[in-house]
Amino acid sequence: MVVKAWYAGVVRARGISLAVLLAVAPVAGVSLMGCHAHSASAATPQQKADQRAELEDQREQLQQIPVSSKDRYMAIHSFESWENPYLTVQANMVELHVTRADSNPSTIGVGGMFRPEAARRVELNIADGQLGDAVAAIPADAWPYGRVVAVEEAHHTPANAEPMVRRNLEKTIALLNDLGVQVYDPTEGKLE
Repeated sequence: MVVKAWYAGVVRARGISLAVLLAVAPVAGVSLMGCHAHSASAATPQQKADQRAELEDQREQLQQIPVSSKDRYMAIHSFESWENPYLTVQANMVELHVTRADSNPSTIGVGGMFRPEAARRVELNIADGQLGDAVAAIPADAWPYGRVVAVEEAHHTPANAEPMVRRNLEKTIALLNDLGVQVYDPTEGKLE
């Protein structure tokens, strides 16, 4: 379960503190790569019920974000101009890009040396199965267009990894739709 705080706080995965796991794993020689050999069809009824409850909890958290406003983002056709969270889908993970709102209401020095936008940007690599928790934990001030994210495929993907990226992209879009989050492709200017 993820603590409902942004990533500066403690994040828990299956009852173990992630901070403790990251500190102990290199010393103990433990690999942080998960095993994904089990399939969704082999899940017990209890596991399926737990997954449904977790999805409902994530939806509830995301309901705090207003519905997306198409007139605010449909004219955007590049990721550089995109202000909401966006995802870069890779073969085995998803990279989450979030830009927090500027907490200083003054227009003096915006984007300058003392208030650079890059200082408010966070990029996180999200493992398979953790995307719902990650999206639900994004603070409300990072959603200026409402509940919509932009999604792109990783650049310079080797030809042998393209099918895995495409499957991960389809799975990512399906999860976001299940969470009630719209998916937008700024380069093509269309909703997915």
